[in-house]
Amino acid sequence: MSTSSRFPFLDKSDPETWKALGGLALKVAAAAETAGVERETIELMNVRISQLNGCSFCLDMHTRQAVEAGATQQRLAQLPAWRESTLFDQVECAVLDIADVVTLLPDPEERRGRLAAARDILGDQPFTAVEWAAITMNAYNRVSIFSEHPVRPR
Repeated sequence: MSTSSRFPFLDKSDPETWKALGGLALKVAAAAETAGVERETIELMNVRISQLNGCSFCLDMHTRQAVEAGATQQRLAQLPAWRESTLFDQVECAVLDIADVVTLLPDPEERRGRLAAARDILGDQPFTAVEWAAITMNAYNRVSIFSEHPVRPR
C-alpha cells in the first residue's frame, strides 16, 4: 500500500481507459447534435451535474465551455435554482431535470415520473441522447473527483 497522500490521476495512470471514455464522450456529443440538442443546453447540464457532484475541476471547465457555447453569467448563476428561475425554457428544464435524476437517483417511482415528463417534452431521440450525456458527465466527474484534479488559477 502506498504511503503517498496524493492519489494517482486516473487519466494518467490508465491512459487506454481514459481514451475509451473520451471515445464515448465523442459518440455522445455526436448523438446529442444529431438529435438537435443545443451545445449550450448540454453545457448547462454539464455544469449542473458538476455542481451536484461537487466536482470543482469539471465546474471550472464546463462553465467556460458553457460561456463559449452562448450561456450568460446570469443563467449560469441561476442553475442551482433552475426550477424557480424563469430563464430556462421548457426543453432546458427537461434536460436539467434529467441531469438531476441521473445524478441524484431518486426512488424508482419518482425517477420514472420525472423521466417520462422529460421524454414527453424532448421526444425519444433527444431524450436518449441527453440521458447518455448525463451518464457520461457523471463518469467524468467521478474520474476528476477521485483523481483530485486541481483547478489552476487563470
